[in-house]
Amino acid sequence: MGKTGKRNLDHIVLAVHDLDKAMRAIERKLGVKPIFGGYHKTFGTKNALVNLDQGVYLELLAADNSNTKIQPPRWMGVDGNEENKISRWAVKSEQLDYDSVILSTYDPKMGNILNGSRNTATGSLLKWQLIIPLPEPEVEIVPFIIDWSQSETHPHDELPDMGCSLVELYGMHPNPDQFREIFEKLEFKFRIEKADKIALRAVLKCPRGIIEI
Repeated sequence: MGKTGKRNLDHIVLAVHDLDKAMRAIERKLGVKPIFGGYHKTFGTKNALVNLDQGVYLELLAADNSNTKIQPPRWMGVDGNEENKISRWAVKSEQLDYDSVILSTYDPKMGNILNGSRNTATGSLLKWQLIIPLPEPEVEIVPFIIDWSQSETHPHDELPDMGCSLVELYGMHPNPDQFREIFEKLEFKFRIEKADKIALRAVLKCPRGIIEI
């Protein structure tokens, strides 16, 4: 294996039950209206996006119940959460073969690379490779990894300036030390607080002020 390249935060996944209701709730909370993104036909989900500036976005992700070809459990915990919550987060990279080995050492179920695509509302083609996130657990502290290098565009680039930015994304877990090695291998700094409940939290600066979700 060669020297690792730079990895940056790509997006944060808020798994929700009802996309329309969640979009209205986020608009009330943040003061910005999420923009419907599209459908992941091969994964059975649909999304809406909020621009968080600096190439980062918030993805509201819900099951697409009109897609009967994909049965639960669907990816990223959309079928397991009892309430809307951040369930996953993604790091962008252009060395997925290398990264997949790192993730598979943490969890042998991780590390599988798949291709995905969808059309944006403007008709542009989004095309990606990613180390696929699993349906379980409800919340995964370790990120999944995505490569957009073959895409015509990036979801963030399709979004208008919404006046929102990410202050911090952090994790909560009963045993934060168990993640030290994986994040060292990924060369990515990520704060994890010791807590009874496993969670991912995002602090955002938006028109409504400093908001934590």
